[in-house]
Amino acid sequence: MIERRPYAELGGAQHGWLDTRHHFSFADYHDPKRVHWGALRVWNDDTIQPNSGFPPHPHANMEIITYVREGAITHQDNLGNQGRTLAGDVQVMSAGTGIVHSEYNLEPGLTRIFQIWIFPDQKGGTPCWGTQPFPKADRSGRFVTLASGLEGDDEALPIRARARVSGATLKAGDTVEYTFQDARRAGYLVPAVGKIEVNGTVLDARDGAAIQDETVLRITALEDSELVLVDSAAM
Repeated sequence: MIERRPYAELGGAQHGWLDTRHHFSFADYHDPKRVHWGALRVWNDDTIQPNSGFPPHPHANMEIITYVREGAITHQDNLGNQGRTLAGDVQVMSAGTGIVHSEYNLEPGLTRIFQIWIFPDQKGGTPCWGTQPFPKADRSGRFVTLASGLEGDDEALPIRARARVSGATLKAGDTVEYTFQDARRAGYLVPAVGKIEVNGTVLDARDGAAIQDETVLRITALEDSELVLVDSAAM
């Protein structure tokens, strides 16, 4: 089963400094049919104006993955971590027992990010943060694991959940496959750029595809495309 969720129909808000679209219920947007998808709780599509961003605020008991689509995001937290994550790269924050952080666009142009939250397998734990480059050339024609709590994904940023966040870039006409370890797992796929067909369902840029009871995804790029996929435990 693949349910297309068109970008134009997503909830969201315009705050001046932030234009945000929500694939799932978030803040003032609530859809009882779209609260989470398996262990995936949040997928926000954020455009942040220059010299603005999210001021210090707390989180606990959540795995927060930021995929930078354009520009860069600058992180700072109360543990003393500081870092700048560039377009195509990823940062992960395991909020654990609690962390206070800020995320700013200090660049001269727009920053666009996917903000992905996944429920941890267990509550608590020491909070932590990390960032890692993932050159797009390395993802050409194949999925590369960006963040994961699954066994064997040793080169990805670690998260505390039985979940995997993967990325791929495809040229028009290219096809890539992704195999779920268990068809009962919950998948969610978004083309950050381009247009694709996945198991017969066509997605435009920034549409979401909620995936369940599928063993293999066969994805063909109808245009040059950049993909982000979450494979999480069904809840």
